[in-house]
Order: sequence, then C-alpha cells, then structure tokens
Amino acid sequence: MLKISVVINTLNEEKGIRRVINSVKWADELLICDMYSEDKTAEIAQKMGAKVIFHKKVQYVELVRNFAISQAKGDWILVLDPDEEVPESLKNKLIAISSGMKQIDYVRIPRKNLIFKKWMQAAMWWPDYNIRFFKKGKVSWSDRIHRPPAASGLGLDLPAKEQWVIIHHHYETISQFLERMNRYTNVQAIELKKDGYLFDWRDLIKKPLGEFMARFFANKGYEDGVHGLTLSLLQAFSHLCLYLKLWEIEGFKEGKMNFDEVKLISKQSGSEINYWLKYGNLSKNPFKNFVQRIKNKI
Repeated sequence: MLKISVVINTLNEEKGIRRVINSVKWADELLICDMYSEDKTAEIAQKMGAKVIFHKKVQYVELVRNFAISQAKGDWILVLDPDEEVPESLKNKLIAISSGMKQIDYVRIPRKNLIFKKWMQAAMWWPDYNIRFFKKGKVSWSDRIHRPPAASGLGLDLPAKEQWVIIHHHYETISQFLERMNRYTNVQAIELKKDGYLFDWRDLIKKPLGEFMARFFANKGYEDGVHGLTLSLLQAFSHLCLYLKLWEIEGFKEGKMNFDEVKLISKQSGSEINYWLKYGNLSKNPFKNFVQRIKNKI
C-alpha cells in the first residue's frame, strides 16, 4: 500500500491547480476528484502526473470529501483545497509523522490565510487549525457546510508557527468574497431552518454586531489594519445576509418591532464597544477614533 495520498477536490481550478500540485509532488499518490470542470483543470492535473477521478457537481466540497478520500490508496491522507499549497518545511514534518509517530491518528495543521494580498494574523483568521492529515479511516466529514470533520484516535496539533502551515491563497478580490458568501449563506440558511430556527428581527442587529465585535475587538482584528476592519465588516455583512435569507425562507413575514427594544439593543452594543475601548489594546491603533465615532453614534 502507498504511504501518503494527497486528495484534492476541484471545480474549474485551472488558474491555481499547478501551484498546489507542484507543492505535493513528493507524495506517493496524488488524487484529483474533479466535478466535471468546464476549463482545463483535469487536463492539466493529468499532464502533471495526478490521477483524476470524477464526481457530479455539488454545492459545496463537504458533500464529496468522503467519496474522494475513499478512492485514495495511501495509509495516510493529506486533504488539500486547490487554492492551498504545502511548503517544504511542512512536507518534511508530515513525512516524519507518518514514518515515526505510529501512535498519532490525525494532525491539526495551522493555515496561513492570504486575503487581499495580506497574511491575516488576527480577526479569527489565525492559526485557523484544520484536521487535514490523518490515517485512512480515522477522519470523516459530515454533509454540513463548514463543519470540522469527526476524528477518532489520538490527535496532534502542530505548533502555530509559519514553518508548519498550509498556505491558503484565500479571497483575492471583494467580488470573490461576495460571490462565495452568497453561495454559502444560501446553504447555511437552509441548514438553520432545518435545525428549527425561527426568524427573529432582533438577530438582524445582534448577529452582525456580535460577529463584528468578536472579530475586530475580541480577536484584535484592528491589529491587521484596514484588512482587519474590512474583513470584520464583510463577515458581519455575511451574518446579516444569512438571517435575511432566513426571513426570505419564511416568506418575508411582517413582524412587529418594538422601538424600545431597538434602543435597548443599541445601548447594549454601545456598552460592549465601550468595554473594548476601555480595556482593549486600542490606544496606539489608528482605528481608535473610528471606533469612538461608532460608539458616539449608538
């Protein structure tokens, strides 16, 4: 049996497929599970020595992860996305683990997210641990979007150091973020509805504000400058869209709003912002005045 198999799911990835393949040519098997790409993804992968199999197109990758993994022949599986790559230092570490750490069943690997041409190190983007390297049969994905896989056995977390990261060439443009956000929130809204969620207008205020404050304040998004502010706002907008789509699913039902409740929610939000202004480390940050203006208007 082969030692290490790399598994990559693809759909119209001719732009970046060479980069990820070149970073894992050391593997014993490279398996591309393509969803009938309309570009040259499969052709390029085959020419570069990958084994290409096909699966019908699905809405998001979790639905096809387990199928792709089941087709791999290695003792160990490394799962990658087509916009990722493995640096030499991580390659050596994974080979060492698979050869000399028989007690380990799966490995959580930090990801270096490059977004809008910057390595994001705050706002919940770092260390972004993912289970991506594991013994075959020890890890499986559910059919829920953006859910961590289920793992069994003994796990290992690699230290959150740049030498051990998967490099993730994430969002390159605002348009790309918005396009993916639209697709993802469609699925997430349906999942929340199936879980029994009932639309509450208060969530249109609470959820986006909570997301923004968690990323920008609690997780120090301000340390990533304009990038941190931008991505905190975009993630908050994503939450707004999600709960608006839940409202849409329920038929845009008219709901009564109590203005006193709106005022109360606004005051609570202002209190939270004030807390972070007082106790957070914003004193030397250029966004302090921006945040102060937000607080003053609430």
